[in-house]
Amino acid sequence: MSSASYPVIRVNRDGSRVDSHELIGEEPLLIRIDGKPYTVVMRTPGEEIFHAAGLCLGEGIADAPDDFLTIGYCKDLDPNVIDIRLKPERREKIPDLLARRGFVSQTSCGICGKELVQDLYQMLAPAENGFQVHINRILDCVNQLSKNQKYYQKTRSSHAAMLFDHRLELVSFAEDVGRHNALDKAIGKMFMHRKLSEAALLVLSSRISYELVQKAARAHLPVMIGVSS
Repeated sequence: MSSASYPVIRVNRDGSRVDSHELIGEEPLLIRIDGKPYTVVMRTPGEEIFHAAGLCLGEGIADAPDDFLTIGYCKDLDPNVIDIRLKPERREKIPDLLARRGFVSQTSCGICGKELVQDLYQMLAPAENGFQVHINRILDCVNQLSKNQKYYQKTRSSHAAMLFDHRLELVSFAEDVGRHNALDKAIGKMFMHRKLSEAALLVLSSRISYELVQKAARAHLPVMIGVSS
């Protein structure tokens, strides 16, 4: 369940009253790689395969969908467990990444639990230069953010990520209680559909923090916009 209504007590200067409030869901997602736990991510349920694929791209586990031998739910079809099998040739290229111990990533921070600063370093290639867009068209893209956030409208506690192509048409959207989860899901959809090269502009409902820049760079996105409070 991605959201549910709970009883709350609302308090103001005039007193208090019993009311209800919609809260966004948050559950742990275990991602296993080649039979071993890699990470546990606190996220809003839904789009788990895209989420895991986007995370693997951002972490350097995969460079292309072809690096996965298989990716899907565990044999018990538990929606909170994703099993990934890498192709042998890919596994041989990233032994250091696969050898590290698993970590727990909280929704508030995509780098919580990293053992070493070196874990953050990635082999990054510059995005292609030359993409230009008028500021008014960027504002039009930004205005689409809240319009597409169904959970934000009900809970006021979700983040979203939107990808636009070179014509500034929306090509991918995801919403989650965690900002980095939303980005992993949005990127993961394009990645698994082999259309990530079409994405040119990223709009986020959050501050632009280190791990979000890293994920955008790994996806070769030339422009990212953050809408922060």
